[in-house]
Amino acid sequence: MGVAHVTRCPAVAGGLLMKTKLLLALAGVVVTLVLAQPCVGTAPASPRAVETSVLQSCMTEAKLLVDAAYNQTQRSIKQRLRSGSASPADLLFYFKQPVAATRTVVQAADYMHVALGLLEEKLQLQESFNVTDVLTEPQLWLLSKASGCAVQGQEEACSSKYRTITGRCNNRKRPWLGASNTPLARWLPAEYEDGRSLPYGWNPGKRRSGFLLPLVRAVSNQIVRFPRERLASDQGRALMFMQWGQFIDHDLDFTPETPARVAFSAGVDCEKTCAQLPPCFPIKIPANDPRIKNQRDCIPFTRSAASCPQNRNIIRNQINSLTSFLDASMVYGSEVSLALRLRNQTNYHGLLAINQRFRDNGRALLPFDNLHDDPCLLTNRSARIPCFLAGDSRSSETPFLAAMHTLFMREHNRLATELRRQNPQWTGDKLYHEARKIVGAMVQIITYRDYLPLVLGKERARRTLGSYRGYCSNVDPRVANVFTLAFRFGHTMLQPFLFRLDSRYQASAPNSRVLLSSTFFASWRVVHEGGIDPLLRGLMATPAKLNRQDSMLVDELRDQLFRQVRRIGLDLAALNMQRSRDHGLPGYNAWRRFCGLSQPRNLAQLSRVLKNHGLARKFLQLYGTPDNIDIWMGAIAEPLLPGARVGPLLACLFENQFTRARSGDRFWWEKQGVFTKSQRRALRQISLSRIVCDNTGITVVPKDIFRANTYPRGFVHCSQIPRLNLSAWKGK
Repeated sequence: MGVAHVTRCPAVAGGLLMKTKLLLALAGVVVTLVLAQPCVGTAPASPRAVETSVLQSCMTEAKLLVDAAYNQTQRSIKQRLRSGSASPADLLFYFKQPVAATRTVVQAADYMHVALGLLEEKLQLQESFNVTDVLTEPQLWLLSKASGCAVQGQEEACSSKYRTITGRCNNRKRPWLGASNTPLARWLPAEYEDGRSLPYGWNPGKRRSGFLLPLVRAVSNQIVRFPRERLASDQGRALMFMQWGQFIDHDLDFTPETPARVAFSAGVDCEKTCAQLPPCFPIKIPANDPRIKNQRDCIPFTRSAASCPQNRNIIRNQINSLTSFLDASMVYGSEVSLALRLRNQTNYHGLLAINQRFRDNGRALLPFDNLHDDPCLLTNRSARIPCFLAGDSRSSETPFLAAMHTLFMREHNRLATELRRQNPQWTGDKLYHEARKIVGAMVQIITYRDYLPLVLGKERARRTLGSYRGYCSNVDPRVANVFTLAFRFGHTMLQPFLFRLDSRYQASAPNSRVLLSSTFFASWRVVHEGGIDPLLRGLMATPAKLNRQDSMLVDELRDQLFRQVRRIGLDLAALNMQRSRDHGLPGYNAWRRFCGLSQPRNLAQLSRVLKNHGLARKFLQLYGTPDNIDIWMGAIAEPLLPGARVGPLLACLFENQFTRARSGDRFWWEKQGVFTKSQRRALRQISLSRIVCDNTGITVVPKDIFRANTYPRGFVHCSQIPRLNLSAWKGK
């Protein structure tokens, strides 16, 4: 999606211009027209008689459009990165880009959608017809094969005793279920303005449930924005609670943006225009905005990449480029080429690669990526520190996140080294896979035993998640589209500062407290400002922000996101709401109905649900009806359940997703045959606190790492934290 120069004859050009909206909506691809030859073939008299030559020529033309669009986008992004004029949107765009196999999948989907759009325009079908309705099965297969979509459905032999990196073969009956680079699950049908692809809010005059949708920036200004003095710290949760949520979210899902960002008219970059032309879906600025005075300005926004159509269904869906399983893919990668890059190739000891240029007080740091145009270099030009390489491309997003990735890379290497010491006969591959298997189990145990009960409330978690009940091959473990938005509840827990503490848990250094907005993509802060130990102490001994209805998201995220590189910071609240519309997610009441909860219809009912009359009135003034409230916004606004950090709607969605992730995983750590009985007994001793003890210079840690702990209360010496006994792996 970008600009492409296409030559067409005069007779066809007018028709294409008339149909551009449909074509662009389907594919997010932008076209600049030059009159000459058409997509060859004569339009059939009957929609039942589509010539194969027409299909082939439309696919050829689609590939030209998409390839040209991608190329122009890449050129403009590289130019800005190299010249130092990159914007916050460029950084966001860069880190949301599909790479390697994901890019191939996204490109195939774009080819397919554009070809179908060209064909639909040519056939001039009535609105009651989908273009796929008039194609035969062989013709659909031809298009699917030519685009590259068909290749994605090919099966492979499932014989490995270990998880595959891609998640394929987890389910023996349906090997692709939960694998990386496949469509997200839809728990409710998508809701688009045109029924297929255009997000609600695309056409300003279009009503939803009888009301005009508010601008997402207006909702952010009127409901999310709050004065700093209202910020409250969470007396029950540490910042590590927030950080673990982000860490496992990056294990479960990543929805890349489309690789093109060029508008229709004259190939204008989305960054430089506020025109609403796919793939650009800019966030418009309301009147009297407290920060952005120019109402003709906008916050750039690019649509998520589409997935390949499933059979005859061309309603837009998005892909998950990661495995849907809780398998530590953020450490090891979700595709084979990345997994190989992450391994230490200099020996056969099963280790992960480490940084060859820098150490952290003698301990390993993550290796650097080898990007041609590295955006991390922009955050401190004199430091010249690139982005880190890890199993997930977002590892350098903040120093806190980079610290977690570093910690688990070290834990893998510690485990592989210890396993090799007691099993010198094991091959490098076996050492790698056994260490990876243990790390995956650690992530699962910490999440279900320690983290989720503090999200849902202990009693509710015991009732709804309960203990492991075994593997079920009929359970669909895929991450749901709605979960990718719902799990962003963690954004409400971020403090406005990055905290670093010394060995006495004191803020003694000049850089102990840094504004969050100046830490994004600042890998140099890890390398040159004390390594990961001060960061981990900051996470363990600083309380998270408390999400309250009058103080939801700090302005460092709501107004200053990525602002360190240019004029206009992004608004994370507005981005979340715009993304839910981009993905065609139903509104608040549809999800309440899905969860068996009441669906408020008026002010009195919404006031009772929110337990807040003033907030309910604001919502109705903006949205007109509770039906239209964006899912992320409505979900985080609900009052928290007892002992929980979510309301009823988020609790339901999380229980659904995490139940599926466990029951539908053939390699779950508690499943018979995955580990031996003695190994399972040993694994129950693990803790995140122990992982910190084993891989850093930190010697005093919280006993309960996710709860708010004020040093020294709640802290113990590492000698009091149980160790993982690896003797159960000896000779196995």
